[in-house]
Amino acid sequence: MEADNKGNKAINTDASNAKKPKRNQHMPKKKQRRTNWQKLDNTANLFPAIATHTMTNVYRISASLNEEIDRAALQKALDLVLPGFDTFNVHMRKGVFWYYFETNNKKPPLVEEENDYPCRYIEPYANNNYLFRVTYYKNRINLEVFHVLADGMGGINFLRELIYQYLRIKHPGIAGEQENGLSDVTSLNTEDSYLKNYRKSHAKGYKTARAVEVKGEKLPAGELGVIHGYMPLDKVKKAGKGFGASINEYLTGLLVYSVFCEYLHGQPSMRPVVACVPVNLRPYFDSMTTRNFFVMVSALFKPEKDDYTFEEVLEKVKTSLKSQINKEHLEELFSYNVSNQKNIFLRSVPFFIKKIAMRFVYRSSARAGTTTITNIGNIEINDIYKDYIKRFYSMISVSTGQNIKGAIVSYNGELVFTFTSILADVSIQRRFFTLLAEHGVEVAIESNGVYYE
Repeated sequence: MEADNKGNKAINTDASNAKKPKRNQHMPKKKQRRTNWQKLDNTANLFPAIATHTMTNVYRISASLNEEIDRAALQKALDLVLPGFDTFNVHMRKGVFWYYFETNNKKPPLVEEENDYPCRYIEPYANNNYLFRVTYYKNRINLEVFHVLADGMGGINFLRELIYQYLRIKHPGIAGEQENGLSDVTSLNTEDSYLKNYRKSHAKGYKTARAVEVKGEKLPAGELGVIHGYMPLDKVKKAGKGFGASINEYLTGLLVYSVFCEYLHGQPSMRPVVACVPVNLRPYFDSMTTRNFFVMVSALFKPEKDDYTFEEVLEKVKTSLKSQINKEHLEELFSYNVSNQKNIFLRSVPFFIKKIAMRFVYRSSARAGTTTITNIGNIEINDIYKDYIKRFYSMISVSTGQNIKGAIVSYNGELVFTFTSILADVSIQRRFFTLLAEHGVEVAIESNGVYYE
């Protein structure tokens, strides 16, 4: 890849389709001063309590265009788009019992050229108090989001409109009559879908038993290793189908098997290898929200012998995922979390005490996962803009007990699998991509260069 201003190679990169809102939405030409407030959604309540400079809870979605980025035009696009998105046009305030969002009437954050590693901590009191950043490098636009605002579906919803507006500025007349409006697939819905779909009397659905943790020599403090694998989407589908698996099941099985082979060296383990998989809840509960609306399920494999084949591991992963990904179980998972939020006693506890408790609970549950693998899905782009956009990327920050993670996004017939890691060793990534090649999937590899310094 091409080097950035610091001598590091540049990094690329989370996302999806929302249902169609009413047509002819228009972005305000000028930001009007207003002060609206809203509660954080159920998942978002956790992130301010656990976020640190080393565990940032920031994800990135990027798009590479077929032309170099004009900073002034990108800034103008952000200035025009942001006022129309209540999900992003906020700052976070701390109340006695919970954090809450309030409309941010400051100028949009400055668009800057990328000069550091991705998914860095977003300081709440800097960046004009916004909880996202927009950077660029060469032909790439990066959107980085503190997870408190939105999940990947909400992120791509915003990034897509930012790119459309940028292209309309750079190429006047490209969109004809739609020049000042939002596209038909863009949602502005900000409901808390957790609360809307909450059902009472659910037991805890999460496991907290310790999982295998991938350890080893770490990269220098502050560095994040990134490896992208580019591959034909149809070949990945074909490979997965050959094993009777969906793309998600297949790629999750590959990652779990790679950890078994390279970190456990094919040996039995008292602890399971667990891949945490975020599930987008919108299709199950007819939601259009641009805020967080997902839960985590776990693909679990406990090595009890030393001669597992990939097929055997994949079958265990498939069984594990299929037993959890159904509406009833997904409802149980988030309803248990919401029930704690609605508990009258817990609601009256000051936030500084809640924060201590949430950190403790999070650490115990986080160590029940070895890694996380998230699939943003296939990004759809309006035909008039397709010729200007080369590809999309996504990546997620590492977290407690999970030093290596994977993110997937597809666009225009290409699937991009991105590893993020703070470990110097790349044997797991190498095994993963080697297995893909052995299964007939051509893979092109690109790194941000930290492994070659």
